[in-house]
Amino acid sequence: MKRREFITLFGGAAVAWPVAASAQQAGKLPIIGFLGASTSSNWSTWTGAFVQRLRELGWIEGRTVAIEYRWAEGRTERYAEIAAEFVQLKVDMIVTSGTAIHAVKDATEVIPVVFTVAADPVGSGVVASLARPGGNITGVVLQQTDTVGKRLELIREVIPDLHRLAIMVNVGFPDAERELGEIQSAPGLLGIDVTKSEIRRAEDIARAFERLKGRADALYVVGDALTATNRVRINTFALSTRPPTMLSLREAVEAGGLISYGPNFPNLWRRAADYVDKILRGAKPADIPVEQPAKFDLVINLITAKCSASKCLRRCSPAPTR
Repeated sequence: MKRREFITLFGGAAVAWPVAASAQQAGKLPIIGFLGASTSSNWSTWTGAFVQRLRELGWIEGRTVAIEYRWAEGRTERYAEIAAEFVQLKVDMIVTSGTAIHAVKDATEVIPVVFTVAADPVGSGVVASLARPGGNITGVVLQQTDTVGKRLELIREVIPDLHRLAIMVNVGFPDAERELGEIQSAPGLLGIDVTKSEIRRAEDIARAFERLKGRADALYVVGDALTATNRVRINTFALSTRPPTMLSLREAVEAGGLISYGPNFPNLWRRAADYVDKILRGAKPADIPVEQPAKFDLVINLITAKCSASKCLRRCSPAPTR
């Protein structure tokens, strides 16, 4: 299977950035405001990778840097509130992900911002270009829609007689809607009946599976904060109603899903820590190119695969393998 290769763009001039620099000169710890779209437990692997990389670079939480964590718990309406709180706290930098970056961009044009797993920062107006983002924002792009074709290819390989594909999508999430459009227009789905299963809240998931019962040979779950936060719930329903699942997160497969293909998220968060390091040491966000994913994971849960094949009714426990 061919691995998609991306060009990594990274660099940046050591230009003074007054907010972070003044914090260090004043003798106080620089403060990072960390806006997480999901929950602390769901993001523990990613925040762990982020903090570990910071330590490797000399930024030790509580000693050389302070981190203020805030969690939106999958509720997009919390983004603006948290962003405003960080501005009021006068943090030296904000780190966030996905569409939360839009709320942060609206809240400040001064505080340096590092994002990761953003779907289309150029198209959505977050940065001017990948090579020269401009302004106070830079980070690591997700490019989720670019891997749609590979996921569909994998679905067809796993289920050769696929006739009905259901797509679960949070219709309140703009980036998820863009991915949905890519899926629906993909040539790999010619001749396949595609059903859109819309959700907006966690409470919609059970009803969505009720509507899909007996109507889908496979389920493609479009990744976003809502589906990531509720990955255990989604996989529990999928195991009971039988459609094999295609996901974008390794962690969703570890929670009982069948297969995932997408960027390695811990690696993306380690790269975000590199951005933080550069900016805290004086680099200007406007001059640090946005980086693209370089490492992708294909993960299959063998126990779920066996359970789906045999259509057994027992509860399947996660046991992923690369």
